[in-house]
Amino acid sequence: MEGIAMARRVVLDLAVTLDGFIEGAHGEIDWCIMDPEMDFTAFLESVDTILFGRKSYDLWKSYVPEGEVSDLDKEMMQMIEDKEKVVFSRSKRGKEGNVTFSGYVAGTVEKLKAQGGKDLWLYGGAELITKCVNLGLVDEYRLSVHPVVLGRGKPLFKDIEDRLDLDLQKVNRYGSGVVQLIYGKA
Repeated sequence: MEGIAMARRVVLDLAVTLDGFIEGAHGEIDWCIMDPEMDFTAFLESVDTILFGRKSYDLWKSYVPEGEVSDLDKEMMQMIEDKEKVVFSRSKRGKEGNVTFSGYVAGTVEKLKAQGGKDLWLYGGAELITKCVNLGLVDEYRLSVHPVVLGRGKPLFKDIEDRLDLDLQKVNRYGSGVVQLIYGKA
């Protein structure tokens, strides 16, 4: 309906292995396929704020691609760089450019959801994801399941306090073998 503002949603968009890991035992993510068919830029256009845990933000900030970077990868990295970022930290507070540091997950996310704007991308890490799931803050789960089994690593869902019933809204299958499952709250 025109004229009625839609509430912002928290969207967990994440790559996961077939056995449920978001990274390998040593932090490796070399198994993650950036399939152009997935049109990640369209997802990036649907969000204006990224929610990071402190460790994940530090890793993202220090990321330097190896080898030649495609124009598409450069575009996506710039799109991410331009987004507002909220980093949840136990010790750091304040604002640095387009990055806000906060220690209060529930209050901060609820305030952001109440403001106008595009959706919020819950990037992670695992601790922040767990906290947001346990607080009932995640509105959509976009899990891109990659065709690999690691056997061990950092699990996507750990220490979830209550059962979470979800409603499968869409399935996307890509030529790379990645299957994206999109769930909303039931």
